[in-house]
Amino acid sequence: MTEKILFRGAEAIIFLKKNKIIKKREKKSYRISEIDEKIRKIRTRMETKLMEKASGKIPVPKIEKDSRDLLAISMEFIEGKKLSENLGRFPEKRQFEIMKMVGENIAKIHDISVIHGDLTTSNMIFVGGKDKKVYFIDFGLGFHSGKIEDKAVDLHLLKEALESKHFKNWEKLFNKVVEGYKISKNSEKVIQQIKKVSSRGRYKEKY
Repeated sequence: MTEKILFRGAEAIIFLKKNKIIKKREKKSYRISEIDEKIRKIRTRMETKLMEKASGKIPVPKIEKDSRDLLAISMEFIEGKKLSENLGRFPEKRQFEIMKMVGENIAKIHDISVIHGDLTTSNMIFVGGKDKKVYFIDFGLGFHSGKIEDKAVDLHLLKEALESKHFKNWEKLFNKVVEGYKISKNSEKVIQQIKKVSSRGRYKEKY
């Protein structure tokens, strides 16, 4: 069966097979075989559970099945535009609409204690048409937490990613994320905490 490798990361290989996305965690030669397999199974199981939980609130790829050894996740292929490659090509008004949707998505998963862990535009796919959606992908670094600090750090990572990738208007874009995030029941506390997280580094912004 023809397989097309889409991405090879430090933890996993992402490939396309029969219009399905397969994420397979690879062996680590520096770890004891039994321990390595256990770690990969735990991480795959955790990612699957996070995606299933998030799917009740926001658009995420539908999980088709897990491999028998629980070392891979098979999910639907989302036909859309990855924001890391396309956000800057949209008119500014559309960019703002999309990032507000992103903020709303983050608020919804945070309110059910799901932390994405790698909020970058590389992990967001925009699907246009009548019902516009932003799909979140790759929950491989995600975890469960209701802590304000963890939610603030999640958003702070996105802020840094926007500055790095979309430097021309990153502040306006992140302000739209914050605007969308305000639907969260803990939005005020989280937004205040972002300032504290930012102050630990080299950024000190006002929201």
